[in-house]
Amino acid sequence: MQMGKVYLVGAGPGGHGLITQRALECIGKAKVLVYDRLLDENLLAIAPPDAEQIYVGKASSQHTLTQDGINQLLVDKAKEGKTVVRLKGGDPFVFGRGGEEAEVLLENGILFEIVPGITSAISVPAYAGIPVTHRGLASSFSVITGHEDPTKETSSINWKNLAHATDTLVFLMGLKNLPDIVAKLVEHGKSPDTPVGVIKDGTWPSQAVLTGTLRNIVTKVHENKFTSPVITIVGDVVSMREKLQWFDNRPLSGKRILVTRSRSQASALSQLLVERGAKPVELSAIDIQMNDDYSKLDEAISNIKRYDWLVFTSVNGVGAFWKRLRELKLDSRALSGLKVGAIGPATAEALADKSITADYVPEVYTGAGVIAGLKAHNVADQRFLLPRADIADSEIVDGIAGLGASVDEVTAYRTLPEIEAMAKARAMLAAGEIDVITFASSSTVSNLVTAFGGDQVNINGAKVACIGPKTGKTATTAGLNIDIMAGQATIPAMVAAIEEYYKKES
Repeated sequence: MQMGKVYLVGAGPGGHGLITQRALECIGKAKVLVYDRLLDENLLAIAPPDAEQIYVGKASSQHTLTQDGINQLLVDKAKEGKTVVRLKGGDPFVFGRGGEEAEVLLENGILFEIVPGITSAISVPAYAGIPVTHRGLASSFSVITGHEDPTKETSSINWKNLAHATDTLVFLMGLKNLPDIVAKLVEHGKSPDTPVGVIKDGTWPSQAVLTGTLRNIVTKVHENKFTSPVITIVGDVVSMREKLQWFDNRPLSGKRILVTRSRSQASALSQLLVERGAKPVELSAIDIQMNDDYSKLDEAISNIKRYDWLVFTSVNGVGAFWKRLRELKLDSRALSGLKVGAIGPATAEALADKSITADYVPEVYTGAGVIAGLKAHNVADQRFLLPRADIADSEIVDGIAGLGASVDEVTAYRTLPEIEAMAKARAMLAAGEIDVITFASSSTVSNLVTAFGGDQVNINGAKVACIGPKTGKTATTAGLNIDIMAGQATIPAMVAAIEEYYKKES
């Protein structure tokens, strides 16, 4: 059997997007993924569906597997001929024990590759607005493990020299040892008035920062009940935070926002939320499924020339329609001569990806907006095809018919409730772990209501944000108060409305 290969990969500090392109490529081809704690769990979804995922995370007092056990695991899986990705937080060679693992692989004749990651030693301070070097304040810095006990006789840290060797000291982890670290630095001549910053959950939406001095930082950490993981920065550069803090000043910093869109669409909303400092909690209320029977849609596509208009009311409809086009050995040329409508800009963009420019997008991105805009197009006696979801209401169909046109509505895809995800959402709401619920369609509201099994919908003070009036009406009927309403029925507009709400609250 041919020997496999092991990739020792740094995943960065965990914050959204702080991972290298090469690391993503490696995860994407892994047959075995051996991963640590303090990683962005979304990275695991990048691995192939059939990849074996093995958690080997270590906390200060709890190890799922010893380091020797991890070493042997990598060797065994590689000897099975598998592509193994050892995914580590930060950088493999900065207190990541990547060197030890590489040595073991070398001893066993196993091919390996090191994929560096962004170390938390520089990225976490940067996210706190603290540069590890700064002209006039610091021209050098040291990175020290905080795990070592500073009081043990055999300490490998030369505290006497360290106290004055570089301008900035960065201690990774070591919250438990912070009192001893402070004492050792002061004992060896560091001024008690030296600025100190302690950063918890650096680069994550839950990031929290305390600043003080060697004289009072231990007391502040205790009073604020800081818990691991933390990074401690010692030096004059900490004073720059007051000017340069940016990450925790964003409008939605730290807000936990429930994203109820389908899995395939959640990422776009989550990305916008992350950019504004929020922590999206993706628990899809709906599952988009293909039809069991496509005969009606296929018949409509095969006779597409009998229609004057093809109108899409969702991105999912575009995707399902083009999938059937391919199955029927057709492409966009089949739509020659038709006018194509889209309910809003996201749907129009999905059409553009198929090389189709929408002939009509209403000014108001709702069913009522579609009807109002079509009045100017003189559609009487024309024939429309609407490929839609199985649960779509009749508003648009009735409205077009009211304009004197005929409409063929065909099911392009099915929407089913995500029962397990919504049960988890209910539990998180009950525990007060959600600040805002986002509803991007009426079906997401209905499916959350279903999760309560007939009980009163208790969202425990969470704010409700809706993409538009129709979704808002469904939420109101369910007994929910609408706190935030998008100015337009688009995802960016809903995020902007959430942002504006919290600006007014602050």
